[in-house]
Amino acid sequence: MTYRVVQWGTGNVGVHALAGIIANAALELVGVWVSSAAKDGVDAGTLAGLDRTVGVAATTDTDAILALQPDCVVYTAMTDNRLMEALEDLRKILVAGINIVASAPVFLQYPFDVLPPAMIEPLEAAAAQGKASIFVNGIDPGFANDILPLVLTGTCQSIEQVRCMEIVDYATYDNRAVMFDIMGFGGSLDETPMLLQPTVLSLAWGSVVRQIAAGLDLTLDAVTETYDRRPAPDSFEIAAGHIEQGTAAALRFEVRGMVGDRVAVVLEHVTRLRPDLCPEWPQPAQEGGSYRVEITGEPSYALDLCLTSRKGDHNHAGLVATAMRVVNAVPAVVDAAPGIRTTLDLPLISGRGLA
Repeated sequence: MTYRVVQWGTGNVGVHALAGIIANAALELVGVWVSSAAKDGVDAGTLAGLDRTVGVAATTDTDAILALQPDCVVYTAMTDNRLMEALEDLRKILVAGINIVASAPVFLQYPFDVLPPAMIEPLEAAAAQGKASIFVNGIDPGFANDILPLVLTGTCQSIEQVRCMEIVDYATYDNRAVMFDIMGFGGSLDETPMLLQPTVLSLAWGSVVRQIAAGLDLTLDAVTETYDRRPAPDSFEIAAGHIEQGTAAALRFEVRGMVGDRVAVVLEHVTRLRPDLCPEWPQPAQEGGSYRVEITGEPSYALDLCLTSRKGDHNHAGLVATAMRVVNAVPAVVDAAPGIRTTLDLPLISGRGLA
């Protein structure tokens, strides 16, 4: 079976999703939605960075995209700074009877007990009306901290704690809005950026903690958060801009699922803009960065996941992984029951047909 697919957004993740759709014989690209007038009318092959055209022109016309009635939309548009608009996008797509795989908003990875019902119910109602499903995933939140730790726990006799970590140098991550406006790098340590406002970490990554707990039939009493920021010892440049001496250059945070006083499930990020910063913090398993799953129990585990790419560095590899995690999920999501679907609902998503 061939699935008719629309790519929605061609930014840092979307460009890789678009290339993946074009390369997959089980998927037929029928449309591309873009937000920029400069991309309107441009062939999808050009937008994907290919050396050929594919005969599908991008458009800024949402109604025209929905009128195509594809089997699935691959939604990779920026959501962090336009959350309500993004949720309305998703609602409209579902009402139109179109399934969605998406890289964001990340809390939809597993929104239950994370979002208030008033935010979940419109999407569930739209999915029921359109008889469509939505699956949000990626590498983090996603594969590195949902199916990967849960598979490991399947070999345990007892479990005291599950810890999922991202330990990454973000210097080459070229997205100024995310790096400066949302994460607060390059800003004063006296100011609190969007990401570190109260409850935002738990909103963004509480889905990870809640889904792991659900996968273990574990009832959490609370989800808490903590963070630490460190200044740049001198001024330097990163892909997204200039970091002035004394401004934020390293960030470590945890989102913790609590059972009484026990920290049972942890999502931890260690983010540096230079490898020499905060040497006492956890170090990656490879230069640039890696993901780590640590299970304390019987037996205990420490598993490092190292991403590399022949076309770029670890950050490039992570963007490709995020894109392909959702693109490769298209058949499973189209076949799934209507509603918000999670990793706990879907069959194993593999690279079927890619070898």
